[in-house]
Amino acid sequence: MKFKDWEPHYTKILDYFGFEREGDEKAAVLSSELTDRDDINLLKKLCEGSTVTVCGNAPCLDPDIKKIKGKVLAADAASERLYKAGILPDAIFTDLDGCDESFIEMNDKGTIIVVHAHGDNIFLLKNWIPRFKGPLVITTQSEPFSNVHNYGGFTDGDRAAFTADEFGAEEIIFAGFDLDDRSVNPMKRGKLMIARDLLSEIGYEI
Repeated sequence: MKFKDWEPHYTKILDYFGFEREGDEKAAVLSSELTDRDDINLLKKLCEGSTVTVCGNAPCLDPDIKKIKGKVLAADAASERLYKAGILPDAIFTDLDGCDESFIEMNDKGTIIVVHAHGDNIFLLKNWIPRFKGPLVITTQSEPFSNVHNYGGFTDGDRAAFTADEFGAEEIIFAGFDLDDRSVNPMKRGKLMIARDLLSEIGYEI
């Protein structure tokens, strides 16, 4: 999704949650300053013409592992569960709140880390971005620039799906997604609701 098409959704998200655009923009600039690396072409090559499985971190991921085919895009902490099950994700989409040392290990083995900068994770950006020595991509919710990208999506999982769609994935499969989870807090529930609405914009009903 191009930014001109994404921006109306972004504005609604800012209003709904009371987020500040300035914070997102500040985080994006900081991330660009923390690294000059940009492996977006690797990510595009990974998705283009491929079957892609986007893996969320819901409890159903364990039984859903049997559904995984093709390239594996993991949402944040789902990557560690996959790794422990013997699956090395091809890419991890993360705002770093589930990041741990296993991300460094997977990155060293070739996993593309797609770090999302927003106003609430500046400390995590400073801590983790300099430590990734393998393939790295930076994304933002606000307007993209230079080595900072935006293809739409809000949570780690739906951003992965939007990116795969933008880069011409032949098929997108979803594993470990439970957008009806009522056990989560109201903030998370709102994010899941928005993720469902956004995914329907690119033709996926979950």
